[in-house]
Amino acid sequence: MSLHVIVGAGPVGSATARLLADRGEQVRIVTRRGTGPDHPAVEKVAADASDPGTLTKLTEGATALYNCVGAPYHRWPTDLPPPAAASLAAAHATGAVLATTSNLYGYGPVDGPMTEQTPQRATGVKGSLRARLWREALAAHEAGDVRATEVRGSDYLGAGTQSLLTLLVLPKVLAGARVSVPADLGAPHSWTYVGDVARTLVAVAADERAWGRPWHVPTAAPVSMRELAARACALAGAPVPRLSTMPRAVLWLGGLRDPLVRELRETQYQFRRPFVLDSSATTTAFGIEANPLEESLRETMA
Repeated sequence: MSLHVIVGAGPVGSATARLLADRGEQVRIVTRRGTGPDHPAVEKVAADASDPGTLTKLTEGATALYNCVGAPYHRWPTDLPPPAAASLAAAHATGAVLATTSNLYGYGPVDGPMTEQTPQRATGVKGSLRARLWREALAAHEAGDVRATEVRGSDYLGAGTQSLLTLLVLPKVLAGARVSVPADLGAPHSWTYVGDVARTLVAVAADERAWGRPWHVPTAAPVSMRELAARACALAGAPVPRLSTMPRAVLWLGGLRDPLVRELRETQYQFRRPFVLDSSATTTAFGIEANPLEESLRETMA
């Protein structure tokens, strides 16, 4: 039985903790308030994981350290770099493998499916930040200071996830209401199941072939927002969804009042055009297949 330290108890951190605990591993999950899943093998610790000294002490003796920290869109620049730096420091001091949860923002707008070899050319604040944090981890890995890897997924499905789909679309269409969505409703879009993120994190942390590069989470074939909403309504026995495309000007005006809505302006390309993740490399290397989309939807709605 090995010790695994997880920073963050959001959907990914909690799923990773449960996965490891169910396998018989010892899990320590670190959050500011000491939250996390209830499991006899999960130790919940209230601590500041952005403090390198604190996180290093908590990581002593650990096989792996998983950075699963999340933050509201408008707080990424202030909230994400400190725990990322502390995780690098803790991994360097303890020898634990560092596996970080990330996403596709660093690539910026692209034409065609994104692979791990797609250059990270984002120019927006959030995308540039994600790209920079990976460059810093990769530089430390290449210098021999840490053993680091990163997993990247698209918009999440699963228990407790928050996205344009779960916050705006599903609550309304399942209630039979009309909803205006800031998206091309017919554009293909990849949707990643959080359980698959957890499985990928655990796999790449344990396999030295995975270190020193990013990996895409195995993800089901892309479907449009319109099709996904229709599948959700069919599963729930709800009426056929009534969707319309929100004009860009309406989104811009909404951002004048709401900082979270304002941050959506930067990432509109992800929903106004095809946004497709190619995860074939991970499936080939580790044999991980994506969870069926309908199962992921059922868990999301539950």
